Amino acid sequence: MGKRRKARELVMQFLYQHDFTGESGDDTLALFLREHEMDAETSAFCTGLIRGTIAKKSEIDAIITKYVDNWDISRIATVDLNVIRMAIYEMLNVADIPPIVSINEAVDIAKKYSTAESGKFVNGILDKIKKELVDAHGKKPS
Repeated sequence: MGKRRKARELVMQFLYQHDFTGESGDDTLALFLREHEMDAETSAFCTGLIRGTIAKKSEIDAIITKYVDNWDISRIATVDLNVIRMAIYEMLNVADIPPIVSINEAVDIAKKYSTAESGKFVNGILDKIKKELVDAHGKKPS
């Protein structure tokens, strides 16, 4: 498994934990990172995704709400929701990662940690967002 894949899986786990505990402070994050061995580069990538996704959670959830047809965001499985949140943050805010990579990683993580149908569900939402928010602007919006 690649370093960034490992980081993304840990990000999904932290975001899942955050949904249930509400904790995301520096102490909580430091403890979480200590529990998982990784090099400094992977830790920095993981930390950036966690902090960024949590900081923009309201904006990201508004985007998700716009793109899920006939679904209330509260009905989305927690793993799927957090994988989608992470991928949206990454697509819109991490310049060195092509959006298609963010989508593929999210789909693979959803398949691994959620249901058999999660990959299709996650892909469908993220593909719509990519087409309208990323491709339509010719670049990632800031």
